Amino acid sequence: MIVIYSLSGGGAERVAADLSAYWVERGYKVTVVTQTDARGDAYALHPSVQRVVLGTAGSSNGRIGGVLANLRRVWSLRRLIRRRRPTIVLGMMTTASVLAVIAARGTACRVIATEHTHPPSQELSPMWLRLRRWAYPQAAKVVALTAGTAQWLQQNVPGSAIAVIPNAVRWPLEVGDPLLPPPEKNGRHRLLAAGRLHPHKGFDLLIRAFQMLAAHVPDWDLVILGEGDSRNDLQEQIDACGLGGRITMPGRAGNVGQWYEQSDLYVLSSRVEGLSNTLIESMASGMAAVAFDCETGPREIVRNGIDGVLVKPCEDVEALAAHLYELMTHRAQREALARRAVDVRDRFSMVRVMALWRHVFEND
Repeated sequence: MIVIYSLSGGGAERVAADLSAYWVERGYKVTVVTQTDARGDAYALHPSVQRVVLGTAGSSNGRIGGVLANLRRVWSLRRLIRRRRPTIVLGMMTTASVLAVIAARGTACRVIATEHTHPPSQELSPMWLRLRRWAYPQAAKVVALTAGTAQWLQQNVPGSAIAVIPNAVRWPLEVGDPLLPPPEKNGRHRLLAAGRLHPHKGFDLLIRAFQMLAAHVPDWDLVILGEGDSRNDLQEQIDACGLGGRITMPGRAGNVGQWYEQSDLYVLSSRVEGLSNTLIESMASGMAAVAFDCETGPREIVRNGIDGVLVKPCEDVEALAAHLYELMTHRAQREALARRAVDVRDRFSMVRVMALWRHVFEND
């Protein structure tokens, strides 16, 4: 049983869909439990995966309202666990993991908690922080995406049994909705970024860096794929710097693989990351990548100077611009990195990652 708030766009949501499909194809009975219904889904579940909607989503009014709402969520999930009697309950992200631990108390199932973002970057209330410190040591395992997050958990949530399991790369990349065909390049070059339009992704920093470069690389354009609450702010920034013709945000693409194939360089400008799916996917597609060396994530994917470039310090716009300029203006260097980037297909293969999950499921 996989417990997650929703299946809307996001890395953890996509992983939930991928994991459930993999396990159901190998004989597991899999249930995905969400608080929201399917109307906001960005990812489709395998036909053999059962979906249960708790209908407990929605904001709560005040502290008492929040406590009551979470009690309803725990009660609904506990009734479902007792009815379905899963062997394993997997909580996806912090709040779902905590709720799963509470709901499963006294039952025979094993609960596995997961962290999909680096905890210091999360905006959790003091209540959730206290609940995590209590709940995670009760879980059979706490899975972190990166060694950096695992170290943080060891120091800040003592008593937790921690495993590091990265996200697997989906290769070849699937095509889904919405289809967003890349426009013809007409002899120009394309710098590509993709992700949720949120301050964590640092697209404001990327736009500033491209503004510094624009006059020096007149044959390059920047495309930012994705949707999110920062769209209006980012568009205002693009308009203010007069680069509306060269920086575009066409939206979320279900065919992002085609954009990787028809772009020349990938950039990850995130201030914080868990483990970037788009960075792995772009490299698997044969793209050289430039990424901020934020606290966790990129340094466990990019081998600096071998298959990509890590920019230090994180959030240094001038350093990002300098490294982008170097690769934009040196095609041979860009192509040499890209040839080695495809190694991520093996390093983050489904076979390797699922072997780690199988160990957690069956051997611990």
